[in-house]
Amino acid sequence: MASPYRNSISTDDRQPVQHNDSQHAVRLDLALLDRGLSDSRSKAQRLIAQGKVSVNGVIVAKASMKVTDGDEIAADRGDDYVSRGAYKLAGAFDLFLKDGLRPAEGLHCLDIGASTGGFCDVLLRRGAAQVIALDVGHGQLDSRIANDGRIIEMSGVNIRDVEADDLPYRPEMIVSDVSFISLTHVIPVIARIAADDAQIVLLVKPQFEVGRGNLGKNGIVENEELREQALRNVIACAESNGLDVRATGPSPIEGTHGNVEYLLYAVK
Repeated sequence: MASPYRNSISTDDRQPVQHNDSQHAVRLDLALLDRGLSDSRSKAQRLIAQGKVSVNGVIVAKASMKVTDGDEIAADRGDDYVSRGAYKLAGAFDLFLKDGLRPAEGLHCLDIGASTGGFCDVLLRRGAAQVIALDVGHGQLDSRIANDGRIIEMSGVNIRDVEADDLPYRPEMIVSDVSFISLTHVIPVIARIAADDAQIVLLVKPQFEVGRGNLGKNGIVENEELREQALRNVIACAESNGLDVRATGPSPIEGTHGNVEYLLYAVK
């Protein structure tokens, strides 16, 4: 299906229609929600910010723009994952393909720090046989993920307390996106519960590795050396726990507040 967007809007001098006060106008992000073009207002705002929404054939970048029922609105929802975090794991599959990362197809997987299910979403779309969605929180999984028959939800569970016997299987693929805990506390658990030859993909977040005293405004790790040292510490922890670290690389998108994050691929 052809995209409704032009490759370049700089050569297109058309402008969205401006409405006078006599017309019933609503914000563009709310209009996307009302017309079923987005599942939530936050997702609508993200689509707009990414340049994936057009009004009357012209891409619009402001969620606050007013539109009416007579306006033609189009949205390129793309992969439409349940969270932006999904793009980090999707990027890992592309980044580490050359390093031997296998597809999730047919594998029994574990997602540590599942939250709304972004990483689960990627695994399911890539053919995982089953996915354990483990998180210390409760009721966070998006309904589209929770209602998938391949999902085994383990809410209210701290990964540090998990033993192999607590799981329905030894995971053949483990992915992790955890917050407010260092991966150095998570990796020893991964090493003891993973199946032999398990594929492991970790999102390394320096903001939870360097200590609060090294965080700048909005929790940003601004010092590049500190960020790289955090990655080295995680690599060392993985290797000391018997994991074979095959590759690392930058996450394709930054953390919520702009933190630089990394991806790590290892095999047990």
